[in-house]
Amino acid sequence: MNPYLKNLRKAEYIITYACTGACRHCSQGNIVRDSACIDASRAASALDKIAASCSLQTVMCFGGEPLLYPDGVYTIIGRAKTLGIPHRQVITNGCFTRDKAEAVRVARRLFDCGVNDLRVSADAFHQRTIPVEYPLEFAIAAARAGIPVQVQPAWVQGRDADNQYDRETRRIMDIFAMSGIAENPGNIIFPEGSAREYLSEFFAQNAPQNPYEDDPYDVRCLSFEPSGKVLNGNFYNTDIMDILAQYRP
Repeated sequence: MNPYLKNLRKAEYIITYACTGACRHCSQGNIVRDSACIDASRAASALDKIAASCSLQTVMCFGGEPLLYPDGVYTIIGRAKTLGIPHRQVITNGCFTRDKAEAVRVARRLFDCGVNDLRVSADAFHQRTIPVEYPLEFAIAAARAGIPVQVQPAWVQGRDADNQYDRETRRIMDIFAMSGIAENPGNIIFPEGSAREYLSEFFAQNAPQNPYEDDPYDVRCLSFEPSGKVLNGNFYNTDIMDILAQYRP
């Protein structure tokens, strides 16, 4: 194994950058949110090879809104289950259809394919454009299907902070709590993408760092993009094991 990847334990898949929200805290900013979707079949084949060479513990699907393309999620998470990868996570804003029956069907399929950690993003930012009923109803449907579910908020300064955004997020968390949906600690927003543009007044001092950045000399997570990009290569036209072997910071 490449020494820069000796601690590789996670593979995450950006299913699509297409999204049903338009959040002011989004770290992706003005990225082109087209309808491109990851090639899930090739992504699953790459996962086979990675899992055979290192001890992956987590596979995650997110976006954009990953459940705009649920078949891709089923394929990747299902392969992770087959491979015995223990932690199989999906992060969604819970608003990918306005058909309640379809949302219930998706929740059941997610359970069947092996999702064992569902995070539903909800906060003052998501709910500017997404009615809270959609993520709430989907979270309830997923919990009833047997999936461990948490609502995952984004905080500007923290759960106890007294600003308009965090106060509104606390109100939204109370709505989920009344329906029995547990609250994840979430994350503090960092100044990248749209957050830098719209929330700059909160970053004048002690701006938080991006908690998701990997040390390029000690890569612990592979991030696959819809275009096929991963590390310094593209797994659509180069074997994933060659990309891993040739990687240099």
